[in-house]
Amino acid sequence: MSSLLKTASDYLHIAEGRYEARNPKSKLQHEAAARYLPGGNTRSVLHASPFPLCMASGKGNRVIDLDGHEYLDLVGEMTAGVYGHSNAVIAETIAATVNKIGMSLGATTVAEAQFAKAVCDRFASIEQLRFCNSGTEANLYALSIARQATGRSKIIVFEGAYHGGVLTFGHGVASNTVDRNDWIIGQYNDVEGTKRLITENKGIAAAVLLEGMQGAGGCIPATAEFLHAIQDTAQENGVIFILDEVATSRLAPGGLQSVVFHPERGAPLSPDLTTLGKWIAGGLTIGAFGGRQDLLSVYDPRRSNISHSGTFNNNILAMTVGYQSMRLVYTPEACIALNQLGEKLRRGLNELAKGTKMAVTGHGSVMAVHFLAAGGEKNVKSVRDLQVESGSEEGVLRDLFWVYVIERGVWIARRGMLSLILGTSDEDIDRFLGVVRAFLDQFRDLVSV
Repeated sequence: MSSLLKTASDYLHIAEGRYEARNPKSKLQHEAAARYLPGGNTRSVLHASPFPLCMASGKGNRVIDLDGHEYLDLVGEMTAGVYGHSNAVIAETIAATVNKIGMSLGATTVAEAQFAKAVCDRFASIEQLRFCNSGTEANLYALSIARQATGRSKIIVFEGAYHGGVLTFGHGVASNTVDRNDWIIGQYNDVEGTKRLITENKGIAAAVLLEGMQGAGGCIPATAEFLHAIQDTAQENGVIFILDEVATSRLAPGGLQSVVFHPERGAPLSPDLTTLGKWIAGGLTIGAFGGRQDLLSVYDPRRSNISHSGTFNNNILAMTVGYQSMRLVYTPEACIALNQLGEKLRRGLNELAKGTKMAVTGHGSVMAVHFLAAGGEKNVKSVRDLQVESGSEEGVLRDLFWVYVIERGVWIARRGMLSLILGTSDEDIDRFLGVVRAFLDQFRDLVSV
């Protein structure tokens, strides 16, 4: 073990000791939960060592844990919580829906058509859509459409991708997927390699599926050249282009696809199918998949016997809250302002990071903090550039950073992901920048490159 790694590990051990001492109720709750939940957990990404904090409540863009500590919430429910924890419009809509309409009507409603129109109006490439219960479901249904439309089963995806709980792709393998043998895995941001991969699989692949920014992979943005090369090459070879905007649709009023322009033609992206979820229903469970009308007709019960069912697909709470949230809360103006604030934060973080191992990647209001041997966000093009061993100096620094900012009242994801919430202020951003500056100053000998 190098002297720097030993020093970083010693600091982490001391910080984790303070963490345990400050959070006895979270520790006890974790131990109690482990009796009934494997690892005391039913959502793996929220696990943290030595034990996860247990939150008791949230209001606005703040959360409070069982031990009474308040945090500036920069987790933002992994992009889903853009509305915060107590938005008045959402609270009033939920109450009015339950009191005046009911819970589950078991029938079609006006609300689902209103919400569908609002989504289609917002995203130019979506002519028609269907709702479901999560982003995972949305991607599964989009893949089903592609397979039905083409009669093929193979799907081109990219290393580091996360398209839902059963659609996870690790380093060169389908690490947690259904239909494990049906995946062709390419390298993210590899323009020429991906064009070859699509061309070589003409008549074999039903679709190419990707995120415009890999979220769980480390908030790695795709280049415009890469995204448009996929769209053009897929079209040339009869392969359906599916853009997963479950998370990235919050990054611009018309989704990320609306602001990624062709390097030569200047046109935005226009995927055949788009998947949505997370934020669009005001924080309630939701998913949606949509795109070209001819493709969506696969699920038109007037023309097809292929069923798309789900008890809660059109549940009245998600339909009414989603419609009002998109119409009145996360308006195009609010979306632009929040993402401009995110750009300010990321620029500030990367300015602080100069000459250090810290690098911050992302787009708009969603980003991730990394610790890399060479540092520099421009060095990150794919998940392979972020590979860090858990026991390495960079891995220890990542863990030390998390414990450090938590102790100072800022709630971020253990893996370093940040997503801003409506109501986050310039003062909140400056406060977090101050915490990061103090961390880099205190541990300058460890973080310098």
